[in-house]
Amino acid sequence: MTTTRRTFLNAGMAASTAAVALSAGLLSPRQVLAAWPKKAFTAKSVDDALSALVGSPTTTASSDVKVDAPDIAENGAVVSVSVTTTVPNAESISILVPVNNNPLTASYILSAQSDGFVTGRIKMRKTSDVIAVVKANGKLLTAKKAVKVTLGGCGG
Repeated sequence: MTTTRRTFLNAGMAASTAAVALSAGLLSPRQVLAAWPKKAFTAKSVDDALSALVGSPTTTASSDVKVDAPDIAENGAVVSVSVTTTVPNAESISILVPVNNNPLTASYILSAQSDGFVTGRIKMRKTSDVIAVVKANGKLLTAKKAVKVTLGGCGG
């Protein structure tokens, strides 16, 4: 393989840029890696997950929280879920699936400037409710939607 001068210079510039960033502390893992609530994500029940995540398993159903998910998911490994809330000062949005081995599938911490909307894909072991929990103003507000998981996309 013949290395051209241009390839050699590009590789050298990339390596030197990475070295400068590393020495300046811009690539240090303590700034790049986020802390995560391991106890909440490894909990085996919804109540334990909520207690570890937000301090209490007590929630209140709210019409200000909406869960958008398919009625029938053809593949439980990839289920699209969106959660929207109109509650002011929403601090976090969490998504739970009670039948999963670890019910907490996602948790988002919102900034004061963000809208109360998150979307993503989750895994579902089998047919279950998808539960959204919004923490706002010291309260835990919830909504849920039943999602039927089919095998092979046959609808049955």
